[in-house]
Amino acid sequence: MKEQQTAGVPIKSRIGGQALIEGVMMRGLDRSAMAVRKPDGEIDVSISPLQAGKAMQVIGKIPIVRGVFNFIQSIVIGYRCLGKSAEIAGLEEEEGEPSKFEQWLDRTFGDHLMKIITGVGMLLGVAACILLFILLPSLVVKGLDMLVPLHGWKSLIEGILKMGIFIGYLALITRMKEIHRVFQYHGAEHKTIFCYENGLPLTVENVKKQKRFHPRCGTSFMILMLILSILVSSLMTWDSLWLRTVLKIASLPLVMGIGYELIKIAGRYDNILTKIISWPGLMLQRLTTFEPEDDQMEVAIASMLPVIPENRDEDRW
Repeated sequence: MKEQQTAGVPIKSRIGGQALIEGVMMRGLDRSAMAVRKPDGEIDVSISPLQAGKAMQVIGKIPIVRGVFNFIQSIVIGYRCLGKSAEIAGLEEEEGEPSKFEQWLDRTFGDHLMKIITGVGMLLGVAACILLFILLPSLVVKGLDMLVPLHGWKSLIEGILKMGIFIGYLALITRMKEIHRVFQYHGAEHKTIFCYENGLPLTVENVKKQKRFHPRCGTSFMILMLILSILVSSLMTWDSLWLRTVLKIASLPLVMGIGYELIKIAGRYDNILTKIISWPGLMLQRLTTFEPEDDQMEVAIASMLPVIPENRDEDRW
């Protein structure tokens, strides 16, 4: 049984996950698993292999570069699983009959409709991030500088605005009932990973005792990216706002790559340096990770069991 195979000495695992709508997705060494609570109370579990070609295997060994590809892959897989979880959880059924426009889309694009919607959604998400976290703060600071000369403080003020927008956005969406439940599943995901890492059998009682803040969390990665982007953008010109924007966009792969390496270090070691790296993310997780209910932990456990390797030592970082 996989429950028994989790027992042993504590390890630093490479398994990661993501909260979904009424569910959790876990990514293991060679497969991912998605568990979603259906409207009838049953847990739907689906398992998918993680295939990596020779090119990706090579890229996976290159520091910085691997972080960019891993981030993009995580976004694509996560977005796809989010859509599937909404369907399994019955969210789409609650919305009633499809409109004439939705029926036309279904007739026109057929099986390709979901891929198109996913692609458009991701593009809109990227555009929104560029507007909110790259262009808007620079515009505000540029305007303030015209009223009151900010001199060498411009980059710092711009960074504070970025942080404020990000934290304010998180604080706002947590007030939504549906998002609050997703963040509870986020807590269930973290607790389940901790339970496995601590070598305990995966039971609700054992999972319940674990911490809900994890150093390898995506929230921690996002806040690290913001901090790194502030440091990098402080070296860029303010003479041209558009040039500054282009330079900041061009530097995103570097920021992603460094952030990924830092998250890996924080997840692998436990010392004063990793505590410093992890601290901002652990604090911010108070907005994105809530205490789960028992049935939510059951779902997280169901998503974890299929991705645990037969030989636990293979998962040692």
